[in-house]
Amino acid sequence: MAFEGVVRVVLHLTRDLQGAVDDGGDPGQLEAILPLLHKAQVGALSIELANPRRQHEYAVLKRYPLPDAMLLPPRVIDTTTNYVEHPEVVANRICQAVDAVGERSRVIASTDCGFGTYAGWNLVAESVVWAKLRTLAEGAALASARLWG
Repeated sequence: MAFEGVVRVVLHLTRDLQGAVDDGGDPGQLEAILPLLHKAQVGALSIELANPRRQHEYAVLKRYPLPDAMLLPPRVIDTTTNYVEHPEVVANRICQAVDAVGERSRVIASTDCGFGTYAGWNLVAESVVWAKLRTLAEGAALASARLWG
């Protein structure tokens, strides 16, 4: 096996280019590709769920459950805007992911792609990046309190 000795490989799926104009089409529709992604020999499937075009896809994850051994690091922070999500919004997104997967220990919150996806092009101010990461931690703490008690 190519990844022998590696604890877990994450498949990071990106379907929307930062700054691309959304014409209403959806060539990367999760419903069409998720069954194929389930066949990947990976330990986790990272899916963008923070951008407005993808927030409805929690329902798709529920209709097409991940394989039992696969984790979901839902990307719950949008890295392309200078708007800082409220911690409750982040917590809600994490809880939606847990509801879709059905098991809280298989969900690890993450950000949508990176904050510096293109070299030399910063879409998000550095101070906002740190604020978004604080919000991710605060939202994860709120979700953990809801889910774990």
